Amino acid sequence: MTAETSQTLDRGLRVLKLLADTDHGLTVTELSNKLGVNRTVVYRLLATLEQHTLIRRDLGGRARVGLGVLRLGRQVHPLVREAALPALRSLAEDIGATAHLTLVDGTDALAVAVVEPTWTDYHVAYRAGFRHPLDRGAAGRAILAARAKPVGETAFTLTQGELEAGASGAAAALMGVTGVEGSVGVVMLTDAVPERVGPRVVDAAREVADALR
Repeated sequence: MTAETSQTLDRGLRVLKLLADTDHGLTVTELSNKLGVNRTVVYRLLATLEQHTLIRRDLGGRARVGLGVLRLGRQVHPLVREAALPALRSLAEDIGATAHLTLVDGTDALAVAVVEPTWTDYHVAYRAGFRHPLDRGAAGRAILAARAKPVGETAFTLTQGELEAGASGAAAALMGVTGVEGSVGVVMLTDAVPERVGPRVVDAAREVADALR
């Protein structure tokens, strides 16, 4: 902690992070032990966060993340989309295919930004808001592959016909962006993805990651 920071705010944010990392919630005692502060401090933190609906407590007294964080989270997608658009436009024009930014939403992959090329006669219709299981399609598979890779190691994933017959996809995960899990990719009407597309998608994913840091 420095003179310019707030100890109380820091502790409150740490509480939210601890609760976000557990599915079953935490008790006051557990939070007290993890934070290294007494129970009275934890009670005050929880009461304040509960007033803002950022946490909730169940009948057993365990604290969990509250619905208030969803309202905050809804503002993330527009910011991420805006930061990603320049790289997506460049990717779409370069490859001549529909480029997209996809983020994790529960167990689904959710397209939050889509850019279509301007010079092609036809391309795949792929819209923002389209969702599919993480284990289907290049966008989701790239994210799952990144979870099993060492930090900083980026590779691309190719798929064919998993979401739409006759369409192929290539995607690379965003790496090194705190709080954002997603991928950048393209979808095209072809039976095989051209060789240069994979590395180009990796470059675009790095550009988006840099813009979000």
